Amino acid sequence: MQIEIDFEVFKSLTARRENEADSYNAVIRRLLELDPPAAEFTKLIGEKSLWIGNVEFPHGTRFRATYKGKTYLAEAADGRWVDAEGNERNSPSDAAFQITHTNVNGWRFWHALRPGDTKWQRLDGFKS
Repeated sequence: MQIEIDFEVFKSLTARRENEADSYNAVIRRLLELDPPAAEFTKLIGEKSLWIGNVEFPHGTRFRATYKGKTYLAEAADGRWVDAEGNERNSPSDAAFQITHTNVNGWRFWHALRPGDTKWQRLDGFKS
């Protein structure tokens, strides 16, 4: 399938690519606020849950946050918080700090989509 676009749209999409590996499809998915395809999260090994405080995030849980118009992704991978670049973070707040360079309440900054969930939920909504 092909979709025809004009040069101005092409330039705008190109400017929104986060890096050379970022596809035009990924740019359009972000603009339409669609979840990344599940295949992007299937490269993990292990099934250990990530525990943050007393809250469990099963292996494969996706995390996302938007800051200054850019969407950031991470996931629970074998008991670890791993960002899209493969860096491990100690907590949601640590992960948020790496993006904003300021102290941020990570429980309010990040949203999660656990395996089997259909809606994203802010992390503080998981606290009991």
